[in-house]
Amino acid sequence: MAPPSSNAPRPARALATLLAIIVVLLIGILGKDAFQPAHWSRNFHVQLGLDLSSGTAVTLGATTLKGGAPPASDMDQAVQIMNQRVNGAGFTEASVQKQGTDTIVVSVPGKNAQQVISLVGTTAQMLFRQVLMQAQGVPAPAATPTPSASVTPRASSSPTVSPSASSSAHAAGDPASGVTGQGLAASSAVLAAASASPSASASATPSASPSPSPSSSASAAIAAEGGTTGVDPSVLALFNKLDCSKSNWKQLIGYTTASAYDNKDVQIVSCDGTGYKYVLDKSQILGTMITGASAGLPSNGASLSQSWQVNLTFNGTGARLFSNLTSQMFTQYCSGCTGANATPTSVRDEFAIVLDGAVVSAPQINQGAITGGSALITGSFSEAQATQLANVLKYGSLPLTFTNRYTQSVSAQLGRDQLDAGLIAAAIGLALVVVYSFLYYRGLGLVSVSSLVIASLLSFEAVVLLSKYEGFALSLAGVAGLIVAIGITADSFVVFFERLRDEVREGRSLRPAVESGWKRARRTILVSDTVSFLAAVLLYYFAIGEVKGFAYTLGLTTLIDVVVVFLFTKPMVTLLAGTRFYGGGHRLSGLDPGRLGARAPWRSPGGAVRPRPRTTARSARSVKEA
Repeated sequence: MAPPSSNAPRPARALATLLAIIVVLLIGILGKDAFQPAHWSRNFHVQLGLDLSSGTAVTLGATTLKGGAPPASDMDQAVQIMNQRVNGAGFTEASVQKQGTDTIVVSVPGKNAQQVISLVGTTAQMLFRQVLMQAQGVPAPAATPTPSASVTPRASSSPTVSPSASSSAHAAGDPASGVTGQGLAASSAVLAAASASPSASASATPSASPSPSPSSSASAAIAAEGGTTGVDPSVLALFNKLDCSKSNWKQLIGYTTASAYDNKDVQIVSCDGTGYKYVLDKSQILGTMITGASAGLPSNGASLSQSWQVNLTFNGTGARLFSNLTSQMFTQYCSGCTGANATPTSVRDEFAIVLDGAVVSAPQINQGAITGGSALITGSFSEAQATQLANVLKYGSLPLTFTNRYTQSVSAQLGRDQLDAGLIAAAIGLALVVVYSFLYYRGLGLVSVSSLVIASLLSFEAVVLLSKYEGFALSLAGVAGLIVAIGITADSFVVFFERLRDEVREGRSLRPAVESGWKRARRTILVSDTVSFLAAVLLYYFAIGEVKGFAYTLGLTTLIDVVVVFLFTKPMVTLLAGTRFYGGGHRLSGLDPGRLGARAPWRSPGGAVRPRPRTTARSARSVKEA
């Protein structure tokens, strides 16, 4: 017996592949509950968009302080800040989208309009505040260490601010000194990398006092540096309560509006990007006083291998206030420090750059009063790190003003009614396709209906999986995309079945007709689905708002249609062609040669030749005469 051809159909392999895909998606949905059937139901949850649940959508228009069009970089920064606000406030399934060049749409399910507007409708403020206290960002233990507890003085590897000379680098994430990091614009990992290799001038400076003994190391790890002198008792209570490991730390301590942490006339508590917490003094210097911030290399003939720095300039008022503040801090908290590149040992010789309530960086003052309105923030910064910090500082001098253009509140009942209407439309469309399939294709209708069931199952699993791991929220427009998928899947099996019936009409027996018809239909199906997928991609890229949801589900279901047709519809028809009901051309199979008008003898699977299905009276007489 000759070995089977490599091109021979392998329907069992295709169906096994499809089954494997379904099982893998199912395991991805169930996760750790895969072997606990009692917990399966809690994993099949689809997040609903704002139009299918209750919530608020606020459309904000952005302008510069002078009323002009905002730069694209400022809009991107504003979107990042608003995302941090809604996520930090504990809102789930919230979205912040930029539309056009000057519009931002914030959608927050489950919250009333006033809460959303107060949260995102205010301009982000950058403030410069002196650091009063600092500690690891966990709540104080029940037995708070006494003030006499031994604490290692601050290391000398913090970022420094000086009029000109470059000095050491410290940024977020140095556990020894515990200063700062990025909260909003620069990645904490980026700034932490800067602290990994302090410059020689920093590493050469010894610590001011010995390290704590091993028995006191645990207390030192959580003890606050800086002391409580001058700290408001209510702020100190918030500081002890503050847990920077929580993403919604602002909400947990009562900072529910921007005015709570952007008030320059009060002390605040804050966190940085690496989990350290601070008590920060009242602000004298505002971000609007910055006239320029740029990243660059030192001007003293430095090579590209040296660290980058951030050049900072203030306007006249900012220069005077900055000079007074740096002089006061250096004099009071750098006892015995003389000359350039001094190394303060108190956290109170640091000033924090605070944007939207979070600490971006907290450099030390190491050269006394910084006059002239310009300063350098130096450290082991790469070009990307320095540029990131400069962008944050520049944003402080270019705040945007937001106006509420439109507010839409959606009730839970309205969302439920919309979802019910969408499901009813899907059920009606599916029922019509099923009825048409059985009326026109008879037995082949079982294949078409099964194809729709498999496509629906894969779509459901994909939506649940995306909702669980990617935060995908199904909107009404997305439901419309899923309904359109019924037509896409129906179109694919109609093309295949018609090609198959054409081959049968030409006189081929069913098994060869399946393969030749599939070759003709395959190209048409792929071209059709490619056009549909490209349309979905372009629509998603250029559309705004809810239309993106329609495009997303349309593209997803188009890919699923390809999977179903190749791994289920065609293999199932191949298997059915070997059965007596379909291969024998039963009149209810949908492949009855007489009904199709076949012009050649029809051969059953056993090889017997059936009579020609349609014989005219004239041809019958000719046979008799012969």
